[in-house]
Amino acid sequence: MNIITTPDNTELFVKDWGSGQPVILLSGWPLSSASWEDQAMVLAEAGYRVISYDRRGFGRSSQPWNGYDYDTLSDDLAAVIQQTGVVDATLVGFSMGGGEVARYMSRHQGKSVVKTALISSVLPFMLKRSNNPDGEEQEMFNNMIEDIKADRAKFFAGFFKKFFGIGIIAQPVSDELMQWMQNIAMQASLRATIECVKSFSSTDFRDELSAFNVPTLIIHGTDDKTVPIEISSREAAQGIPQAKLIEYEGAPHGLFATDKDMLSRDLISFLKQ
Repeated sequence: MNIITTPDNTELFVKDWGSGQPVILLSGWPLSSASWEDQAMVLAEAGYRVISYDRRGFGRSSQPWNGYDYDTLSDDLAAVIQQTGVVDATLVGFSMGGGEVARYMSRHQGKSVVKTALISSVLPFMLKRSNNPDGEEQEMFNNMIEDIKADRAKFFAGFFKKFFGIGIIAQPVSDELMQWMQNIAMQASLRATIECVKSFSSTDFRDELSAFNVPTLIIHGTDDKTVPIEISSREAAQGIPQAKLIEYEGAPHGLFATDKDMLSRDLISFLKQ
């Protein structure tokens, strides 16, 4: 089975590798399940059943006009869990995918989930408000959307440099990998790309942190310029009851590539506990 159909008849492309205790990998924006392939290989070879899927509107999934809010996205995750028949699963959400994990735990009461992991996650709330003074300005996200509308390919060329911490001297990933990520991003529909920016920037998960009623691993780079650790994972770790935070010193946002071996080791260690 490589297609799962959601309640609103959206088709999700699913990869289901290996056998054993199930692990479901949720990708970040603006990527697809392809971004998880290094970890998926290692986990499957270590004896886990690894399920990853392309978010609606991205990768090889269908591209509906609507459904990019977190309620619908968590319902999509519920459909994946139900139709793959997994029980006692670990959910691993990268960046935007952390929001889907949170909404699944609150909206679907964490059904069939025994552990969660949040990698470079957007939790708990990215947007600056009077009750969230350290968040990012709305103008920043508005400018992102305008730049995407004006020239999406050019926007992603710059975006992924910050995503992977590329600078004048620093080059933690190859030019070829950068190009691959840009190609993946361009597979998504323009509508999905923009609507997901609105969702991950404006959704407040602070009241949902208590819904994480299972052991939770949080991993974040201290030099993440895309989702700064100070406003995300350090706060999430304080609000999630059974959370353990691991900080990757000097690491950027795209840990699945820049720190892939360490990330795989930490995930396997967590799964074995």
